[in-house]
Amino acid sequence: MDSRPLTPVLRVLRLCLHALLAGLLALAVVRAVADDAPRATAVVVASAVLAGVYTAGVLTPAVHRSPGGVWLAALGAAWLVLLALSPDGLWVAFPLYFLELHLLPVRWGLPAVVVTAGAAIGSFLLHGQDISPGTFIGPLLGAAVAVATVLGYQALYRESERRRELIEELIATRAELAAAERGAGTLAERERLAREIHDTLAQGLSSIQLLLRAAERALPADSLAAAHVRQAREAAQDNLAEARRFVKALTPPDLERGSLAAALERLCTATPGGPAVQFGVSGTPVELPTPYEVALLRVAQSALANTVRHAYARRAEITLSFMDTSVALDIVDDGTGFDAGFDAGFDAGFDAAVRRTEGAADAGGFGLPAMRARARSLGGTLSVESAPGQGTAVAITLPLPTGDAGGSV
Repeated sequence: MDSRPLTPVLRVLRLCLHALLAGLLALAVVRAVADDAPRATAVVVASAVLAGVYTAGVLTPAVHRSPGGVWLAALGAAWLVLLALSPDGLWVAFPLYFLELHLLPVRWGLPAVVVTAGAAIGSFLLHGQDISPGTFIGPLLGAAVAVATVLGYQALYRESERRRELIEELIATRAELAAAERGAGTLAERERLAREIHDTLAQGLSSIQLLLRAAERALPADSLAAAHVRQAREAAQDNLAEARRFVKALTPPDLERGSLAAALERLCTATPGGPAVQFGVSGTPVELPTPYEVALLRVAQSALANTVRHAYARRAEITLSFMDTSVALDIVDDGTGFDAGFDAGFDAGFDAAVRRTEGAADAGGFGLPAMRARARSLGGTLSVESAPGQGTAVAITLPLPTGDAGGSV
């Protein structure tokens, strides 16, 4: 009768419904035969036909896939025949209530229940039974109980389905968050290794190469010492090239597909469900070391994420500016802003804003300290300007590296 999977409760209810209909039909047959009613044979045949139609509908898959209106019409016709032959047939109205409410939409099920209850009450008049308040109260009360039971069960079932879907969404979200945390941890470790290799191994090899080059020039070109120095310089050069390959391999995927400007432009166009973001470049672009590009990209990602989650902004703008001695990145939005007027207090102000928007669980202020740490590690600065209702502007400025030591990797 329904294509949905049967729950244990629903399976028990259906078994009870089958048993109730069988018992009521047996009652009508037994009383007709026991009382030697003139229409006893007709009652037995009508009861058998009604039982056969009901069983056929329960066992036929086609009825399960269809709305069930045709089957209910056949059941109703057989029941009316039984009702005309025996006053005991009116009790079959009770299981019919549940079938009508279960198989028909509410707009059709309720009128069907009312018609069934009216037919049951009319059977008293047809068979000349004693009319009493119970004549009307019984069928109507049974109809009310059936309506309350079925509609209540359907409401509970819908609520259960909503909770199941919510649990599935929470499980899926938790899995996505775990995957995102693993990915973020992997990227953070790659960036850390890239910075360590750049700041220690690669810079040391570059310095060694320069010193060996100076020593080689100070020695006679055909001397054995010059040959050893030249071999050492070449070894240092080879290892420096290997270090550069390591740093490049550890570069964030966003920077592997092109320049920093291209990565920032992709970031602006790929912001889901947030403000309209524009990107621009000011000045003459120059090639930046990988740690610079990584720091600027991560600051842009973190600031733009804060704009999307907290600022309720309609527009945002990211500008990459190349100047004579420095490179700057500005992220500006027209969002709600917050109070950042105290000197050392943007960390606290940012934390308070996060507490208001996302709750204490996200109020660690990790994004801003990470941005500040990136700027300081490269000798730069990070500034934030904001006021309630005035939007927010985040700017990071890094000094351009000078000489071979700063821009070699």
